[in-house]
Amino acid sequence: MKSKRVLAGAATALAVLGGYALWPASAASSDARSRTDEQVHTLVQAMTLDEKISFVHGSTDPESRGQAGFIPGVKRLGVPPLRLTDGPAGIHLKEKATAMPAPVALASSFNDRLARDFGKVIGRDGRALGQDVLLSPMTNIIRVPYGGRNFETFAEDPLISSRMVSQEISGIQGEGLMATVKHFVANNQERDRQTLDAQVGEQMLREVELPPFKAALTSGASAVMCAYNKVNSVHACENDELLNHVLREQWDFEGWVMSDWSATHSTKSLSKGLDQEMPLGNYLDAPLKKAIADGSIPQRDVDASVTRILTQMNHYGLLACATPDGPQEGCALPERPKPAGDMGARIAQRVAEQGAVLLKNKQDTLPLSTRSGSLAVIGQPAQKPVIGGGGSSEVIPNTVTAPLDEIRKRATGAVAYQPGLDLTGTRIPEGALEPAFPADGIDLGYGEEKTFTSQLTVKTGGLYTFNVSAPQSVSLLTIDGTDVLRGSRNKAARGAMQLKPGTHEVKLQLRAIRSTDHVQMSWVTPEAVAADRAKAVEAARQAQTAVVFAFDEGTEGFDRTSLSLPFEQDKLIDAVTRANPNTVVVLNTGSAVTMPWLNRVKAVLNMYYPGGMGGRATARLLYGQANPSGRLTQTFPTSEEHTPVAGDPSAYPGRDGVVTYREGVDVGYRWYDKTGTQPLFPFGYGLSYTSFSYSHLTVQPSRKGLDVTLRVRNTGERTGSDTPQVYLGPDSSWQGQQPSKALAGYTKVTLKPGQQRTVRIPVDQDSLRHWNASTHQWDTSRGARTVWAGSSATQLPLHARVHLR
Repeated sequence: MKSKRVLAGAATALAVLGGYALWPASAASSDARSRTDEQVHTLVQAMTLDEKISFVHGSTDPESRGQAGFIPGVKRLGVPPLRLTDGPAGIHLKEKATAMPAPVALASSFNDRLARDFGKVIGRDGRALGQDVLLSPMTNIIRVPYGGRNFETFAEDPLISSRMVSQEISGIQGEGLMATVKHFVANNQERDRQTLDAQVGEQMLREVELPPFKAALTSGASAVMCAYNKVNSVHACENDELLNHVLREQWDFEGWVMSDWSATHSTKSLSKGLDQEMPLGNYLDAPLKKAIADGSIPQRDVDASVTRILTQMNHYGLLACATPDGPQEGCALPERPKPAGDMGARIAQRVAEQGAVLLKNKQDTLPLSTRSGSLAVIGQPAQKPVIGGGGSSEVIPNTVTAPLDEIRKRATGAVAYQPGLDLTGTRIPEGALEPAFPADGIDLGYGEEKTFTSQLTVKTGGLYTFNVSAPQSVSLLTIDGTDVLRGSRNKAARGAMQLKPGTHEVKLQLRAIRSTDHVQMSWVTPEAVAADRAKAVEAARQAQTAVVFAFDEGTEGFDRTSLSLPFEQDKLIDAVTRANPNTVVVLNTGSAVTMPWLNRVKAVLNMYYPGGMGGRATARLLYGQANPSGRLTQTFPTSEEHTPVAGDPSAYPGRDGVVTYREGVDVGYRWYDKTGTQPLFPFGYGLSYTSFSYSHLTVQPSRKGLDVTLRVRNTGERTGSDTPQVYLGPDSSWQGQQPSKALAGYTKVTLKPGQQRTVRIPVDQDSLRHWNASTHQWDTSRGARTVWAGSSATQLPLHARVHLR
């Protein structure tokens, strides 16, 4: 894989096109490459050993804007600092930025071009806010429905993940922000992520987990972040097979490999393929210098890592002023663009609209209209929008639209609002908590840890919700030794527990990431929950239509413990439907959830975490100003007993620190298909306010794979977009494990009522290959294959047989 970015001084200029600052994408000539390689070589030769080592581990930024990582550069040579920021759904700093929808919502759009625009917004904001490297996108496969970061990645399928990550990286880096694809590799759950040993078969790695990473590198990703976990008993950040053999030898990766934060485990990792330890230097600082001195680590390994980092910096014009003799006078580094602003808001809204999935719409309840009459809008997210998930994906939004405000702008009848449940609660009274939690809260200095212990006495049994507001801190609340809530970084942490009448031991552990003032703790009692629910039910009873907003709180660092909606929201929805059968549910959730109330509601609109413009997007979809066109990129199960990991702790969450990928290549919808397990909603599923039909399927072999065409017709009464999907059946000539069907291609088409179009969906040669774990190489299909076409993994009305030679 050769870099497509222009090198050296040419990269200092920006070309403005369509409102974006685009970095030139033409390949550099061999002479230009030779010159830039020589420039980097002379800079490395001019560095002292200490200066070189400063590049292979992170440091503390004296002028931090809240970014995740910092490399100080070499001032005497004119090499500038390097700032690294989180930002899978918008730039994660102490400053405002465009809050984009969750990446899983982007993927649900099945719109590759939109993925590039998504990346452009983040790239432009990142550069405007003084950042050089983005620690994103994440492209690990959704394997576990409980995964706390499922919202932050794309799909349970490698094809959609590969196409999304490829386009997003092109958008990010086209704005001059270096992208880091993560987490390499098999970081498919958050539970025990720092200690887990993922036992993954070679075929599964090659056919399912690795393809999106390869696609990211083919698009020119500047860096790779290795994962916390072990892969087949070897730490990912010192896995010679993955980092050196696969990344560099097989894939010709020219960028650098950094560790996830504190995922480095030894100094020898530098020789095993790691280039940079983040966020600070525990192994690649003083211990590395000692290892070089005693000869156990050759200095050429350090030189190679520094060269890789500087080469990427040079691709983006960051070494334009650097020379071995000191900084050049009169030269300038690339100009930073203005923030994405209104353009970013428009694209964020477009992603939220196109990524929304209409799951149910009985009797054409949606879109809302004058016949919908008076509305009861229920649920806190209607008034206090759920923008995104927790952890490193949090964004301080520069624009927020609330669904309730946007609904009221469009409603023709009265709109009543009830929160349905209060998650902020009240301070726990002194009579219930002894000793009482400090009235002024708890203050912590940078890195400080504190523990608060007390005895909690409750008179009424039931579900109690606890809320800990601890900005810039990590919090853990346990009651009677059971974890109730875990919180990280900026978000208020919430958790609920069933308590019996009596006294319970409470322990709150806090650790400050940065200085934190006035940590507070509150609770919501069962009596308060019942009162709020009664008010919501009464509002629903008085209205013609009820719209209930439900949510979960997915976050980095922690998996969900249940697929149910938290905080007894299932009970709230159930109670509302019994008061008003004309109920619509809007989901602000990051991954699959169970829906025990599904048969009693009229419509379900899944908005995921829709970003700062999500309120406006939601209202436009509810009122038909936008037509839903999203498709699920993960299967929704009927229950917790019907998932690929149910009933086997060795498959999830792991046994004795080891998790076994027993399913092999049958991940997600492939497992449901193989086992005949009925999903609640299948992969690729999504409704529209119009309807479509398919016909005239043709399949022809080509030099690049297969050419598939079919005719799509809009058979409804509204303009809408559809996503015809192509799936491949097993290869009759191959004896290894094969899915019964696998996504091999898709396209998105917009049609007016009655309009039809013949669409071409190419199937790439990669979809016709299998990884042979015996020979450790790819085998190409040479037998007969069935090609299926339709609207989801379970709705495939068209099929044809093709013979491959």
